[in-house]
Order: sequence, then structure tokens, then C-alpha cells
Amino acid sequence: MAILERSSPGGQLLGIEGDPESIAIAERRLRPFGRTVVLANENFRYLEDICRRYDFHPVDGILFDLGMSSFQLEDARRGFSFRFDAPLDMRFNPAQRITAANIVNHSSEAELASLLREYGEERRSRLIARKVVSHRPVSTTLQLVNIVKQVLGVSGKIHPATRTFQALRIAVNQELTNLKEALKQTISLLGSGGRLVVISYHSLEDRLVKQFMQRESRGCLCPPGIPVCTCGHVPSLKLVNRKAITPSLEEREANPRSHSAKLRAAQRL
Repeated sequence: MAILERSSPGGQLLGIEGDPESIAIAERRLRPFGRTVVLANENFRYLEDICRRYDFHPVDGILFDLGMSSFQLEDARRGFSFRFDAPLDMRFNPAQRITAANIVNHSSEAELASLLREYGEERRSRLIARKVVSHRPVSTTLQLVNIVKQVLGVSGKIHPATRTFQALRIAVNQELTNLKEALKQTISLLGSGGRLVVISYHSLEDRLVKQFMQRESRGCLCPPGIPVCTCGHVPSLKLVNRKAITPSLEEREANPRSHSAKLRAAQRL
């Protein structure tokens, strides 16, 4: 709404979202803007194809708001939250085949440990994986929570299942793979002076965004020590902010779930 209000008259917005329920909400809220809004219920990893199909090329700005929405977290049916007992689902798009239950019940112990370590940065991933395998089948969120608690106990401000649930959600929705693919496509879509803005909510996402923007803002990418550049890389972006922008105290107090958000921006050269 803010983008449409500030780009009027003449601005157009293409919204891409994998969750059909999110699309339905957006359609209702943005109906007053009429034909200036196009909504696509698709995965943003196919960003360039979607933009060309709807004749959005070149574009003046691209905003990636990563992760899940509050309403998805609050919907017990979706299985994203460890506060409700629900089927182990965690799919953004219910049409896709793989669920969290598929991964939990059919991965090997080693695969599960690797997933928890890589996507959840869980230090006790092996112990949790071993405990999960010994309790299979696991079909609900609270079953999984209780298994994790047996390994980690309950202490501190962070819920013990936070990292495990994050890892499974990322794996189910291939979030990091999708982000990598989408970032690569932004360069060819942005017009001169156009801006890429990404809001991420955990370190794995932010690291990918930071590395991408830094790489695309540099010239030579050759390894150190090579006397003459052989890569021929030309910078395509200019960093708008060197460091990530984080929420103010006022914003965190008004919206506690914004506390982990980091915003990075770059401009097309």
C-alpha cells in the first residue's frame, strides 16, 4: 500500500507470493488501487520469467520481504509454530508435495543432523536427530517440541525448539535456494538507478544478501595475488547502506517480531 500510494499516479506494482491465502488477503486490501496492482501466486525464484510475462521490465525497484508472515505463524493449521499442536506441515504453498513430517520421518539420522546444523545453526543437532529418529513416526508439532526438550531442556529466553523449527521450515520451502536464484535475476530486471531492497530475519538469509550485494558492487573478483584481472567482472550495483539497517527501539516496541529484521539496499549502476 505504501509503495502504491507513493508511486501514484503512474506507478505499478507486481506482487509475487507463494502462499495463496496471502494472495487473497492482498487482493482484498489492494482492490482500491485497481489495475495498478498485479498479483502472482508463484515462487519468486522464477522472478525474471514472472516479470517478463506481466511486462514488468525494466523495473524501478525490487523488494524482497523474506520469511513467513505473522498470520502464518498464528494459524495453528499450518504447523509453523511450536505454540500450537498441529500437523507437521510448514509449507508456504499447500500445493507443494514435501512437508516437515516427510523430512522428519524419512531422512536418515545423518541427513537430519546436517539439516539442523546448516539451516538452524543448532549446536546439538546430532543429539536431536538421534532422539527424533528413535521416536519416529513424529506427526505433530508438539510431539517434535517434546523430543527437542528432552535433549535441550527448557532454559533461557529462546524456546528450545526455535532452531529446529527454523531449519525444517527453510528445508521444506527451499528458502535459501530460492533466495539465491532470485537475487541473481535482479540485476537484469533493474533499470538504471533502480533499487534492490531486501529485508531478512535470520543470519543465513542476511549473509547471502550481504555477500551478493558486496560481490556485485565490486570490480575484479579474481583471487588475491593474481597480477592481472582475468575475470572481467564489472560492478552492477552500488551499496546504498554499508551496514544493515535495523529497527528502532520504537519499532521494536510497537512490533516485537521486527527485532531480528535487517534491511540492505543497493542501487543499479
